[in-house]
Amino acid sequence: MDVSGVFSKLKNTLTSTVNEISAALPGNPLLREYDAGCQVASAGPNNLWKIYEGMKKSTKAEVAIWILEKKQLEQFNRTDREPILDILRRGCLQMTKLRHPRIVTVEHAFEESRDSIVFCTEPVFASLANVLGMHGNIPNPTKELQGYELNEVELKYGILQVSEGLAFLHTSVKMTHGNICPESVIINKIGSWKIAGFDFCIPNSGSLADVEFAVKEWDTYLPAAAQPDPNYLAPEYILRKSCDTSSDLFSLGMLLYALYHRGKTIFSLKCEDVYRRMPHNADKLQNLSAGSLSNIPDELKDHERMLLNPDPNVRPDAEQMSKLPFFNHVGVMALQYLDSLLQRDNLQKSQFFKGLPKILPQLPKRVVVQRVFPNLTSEFQNPDMIPFVLPNVMIIAENCTKTEFDKIIFPKLIPVFKIQKPIQVLLILLQNMDLLLSKTAPDKVQSNILPMLSSALDAPSLQIQELSMNIIPSFAEQLDLPAVKNNILPRIKKISLQGGSTAIRIHGLVCVGKLLPLFDKWFIQDEILTFLHKFRSGEPGVLMAILGVYQSILRNDKLGISKDVIAGKSLPFLIPLSIESCLNVNQFASYMRVIKELLQLYETEQRIKLEQLNKIQLEQDAALSFTKEELPPVSQPTENVDKIFSSMKQSTDPVARQPLTLEEKQRMARMKEQEHQMKSVGMMKPVQQNKAVRDLTSTLPPLQKQTNLRSMTSKSTNKTSQPMVPNMRNMTSSTSLQFGQNLPMTSHFGLTTSAGPWGNTSSPSYPSYNPSMTSQTNSSKTNMTSLDNLFVQSGQQTFVTKPMMSQTPFMMSQSNNNMSQSRNNSNGLSQKTLSEKDLLDFLG
Repeated sequence: MDVSGVFSKLKNTLTSTVNEISAALPGNPLLREYDAGCQVASAGPNNLWKIYEGMKKSTKAEVAIWILEKKQLEQFNRTDREPILDILRRGCLQMTKLRHPRIVTVEHAFEESRDSIVFCTEPVFASLANVLGMHGNIPNPTKELQGYELNEVELKYGILQVSEGLAFLHTSVKMTHGNICPESVIINKIGSWKIAGFDFCIPNSGSLADVEFAVKEWDTYLPAAAQPDPNYLAPEYILRKSCDTSSDLFSLGMLLYALYHRGKTIFSLKCEDVYRRMPHNADKLQNLSAGSLSNIPDELKDHERMLLNPDPNVRPDAEQMSKLPFFNHVGVMALQYLDSLLQRDNLQKSQFFKGLPKILPQLPKRVVVQRVFPNLTSEFQNPDMIPFVLPNVMIIAENCTKTEFDKIIFPKLIPVFKIQKPIQVLLILLQNMDLLLSKTAPDKVQSNILPMLSSALDAPSLQIQELSMNIIPSFAEQLDLPAVKNNILPRIKKISLQGGSTAIRIHGLVCVGKLLPLFDKWFIQDEILTFLHKFRSGEPGVLMAILGVYQSILRNDKLGISKDVIAGKSLPFLIPLSIESCLNVNQFASYMRVIKELLQLYETEQRIKLEQLNKIQLEQDAALSFTKEELPPVSQPTENVDKIFSSMKQSTDPVARQPLTLEEKQRMARMKEQEHQMKSVGMMKPVQQNKAVRDLTSTLPPLQKQTNLRSMTSKSTNKTSQPMVPNMRNMTSSTSLQFGQNLPMTSHFGLTTSAGPWGNTSSPSYPSYNPSMTSQTNSSKTNMTSLDNLFVQSGQQTFVTKPMMSQTPFMMSQSNNNMSQSRNNSNGLSQKTLSEKDLLDFLG
């Protein structure tokens, strides 16, 4: 479908309409108050009146604007134009004076300008001539008008309405219409047939007791627009030059014939042939054959012959016509009753509305939408009648399309959505919520229907709340899920927690349980279960409703509760509830079944999780064992020693102390064993060499000689000096310790002194662990020649000790005693050289 083409066509149509109206109404005063739309119909003599949709600017009320363009009269002779205008003006004035349900209502009297005559009436659908296919003076007939066909109910009730209108004219106004024909019968917006076209009406010229109607002589030279339609004119107009109210009934009979014969009449007369052919037609009507009335319903044929009889006395009057059995149709009676609602009291109305659902299926859809629905919605102003009217409106809405519902039905329901009293109104709306949601646009659901549901849940009446919660789950799937979560569910939760009665709280919990399939698992765990855990009520009904919600969660395959929620929230909540004294044996058994089911669910999930973790751990261990087999570790003794010393240093820090691993305990056991071996070896003695001790002080610089001699003298005379343990690691290197040298002493604890090889003259400092000691240890293992040289030097004493493997006070005292004995043996000490095997035994 070409959208641009549609819009272009619509634009052209609107432009042409505006141009036509502007040309027809230049300076017309009526345009100050009304806006004109598209043309919808034509009516009057020769369909000279163009009827447009219109709207009053001040009230936005819908109207029909009737326009007579004077330029249309150019088709007639100049002498005939003014008589035609006089006739049309007279018809407008006469129709404006008359007020009756069967007469077209004039909203604004006619306004005349140099180019046009304009007046406004109630909204119009079309004239009867347009409906019968005569579209004269309508350039673009509407889609509704094209192919329009009248059904039986419309025909019967339409004829009845015209009869009632004539009865009003004849009995109350004392007037004959003079031109009852399709062009003078109007169908309004709601489908009612009304009389218009009083251009040729004849008022009473006599008294009220003796009614007389003066007939104007027929002029064969006048155009058709200046005289009544001769095909619907009674014979007495021509033959006797008289008329009465029965003349309109002859015209009604001809109209009835045209309705059942697609707009065709029995005779086809022209204005100039009236005098010549009317006597022959009258004789033919006197002996009307049955074949000519074949399309007329059987129950109406006899009355049709009476209406078309040339003798006025044979014809029934309008009052008798309206009481014919032909009109005793259930649809006609229903429509007639609807038109008289204003005359009925509430009791009569309620009885009628209760029986109307049985009648509506028998009525055509167009009649229901155009005729029945407007009369029903007029009762929305009476709140007491809405519960009786609303079910019928829902039946009508069900048979409408979405477009019809959106355009016709829904706008009338919007005020009803806001009504809370009587409560039956909300009940009916909630019961028909499926229908409303299926035909209402989503944006209108959010703006109109959801507020109605929210107001029902917020209503002070417990009955309304209960009814709402009973019905909401049935159509909740059709609502927008965020709207349910944000608007509906919070109100239900509030009612459940703060409801004025136990029953309403139970209904709230039941409603929540029915809404669970709409939500996902995580929303239920975060919102629904948290909401349930707020209950502190001890009523059995509330407790069982809570249990029912849990059962609904467990029974739904797509829902469920995670093991963490079961262990942390659900079981600690349900178990205390199960011991409430208000529960009987069966209720307690129900609680225990749910608790056991939760436990079983928890056990299953936790077992699966642990089995998976165990499987993963086994796979990791298998991968690590495979790596160890491929790449075996290389152990270095010196590296193990460094690890031991570093671990011993870390163990002295109380903050960093950690539990010992199995490997560390194995190392400690080896250290104990080595300590035991050192004790079993006994005290080490210095080795005395044959050669005299060489004095190396001569090799020192002068300043250092004096310092060393002074230091050695003070050390030899100081009896209270404390021996210091030499650095065992440094002694295993290629350097040697000589008496009289001023060298810094560093123990395996990392303490440093500067007073000489045996004295301690300052406080020890505690530096951090130096990784360079490892390299020294490695060199001590590989360079055995340097170690041997330490033991075979002439003129000096060399002490070889095994590195300390434990930081015990006993070992410290043992080392101090050894040092003291070495100083006492100043002369004649024997020298002993340690073998490489002994050194390796000490080093472990």
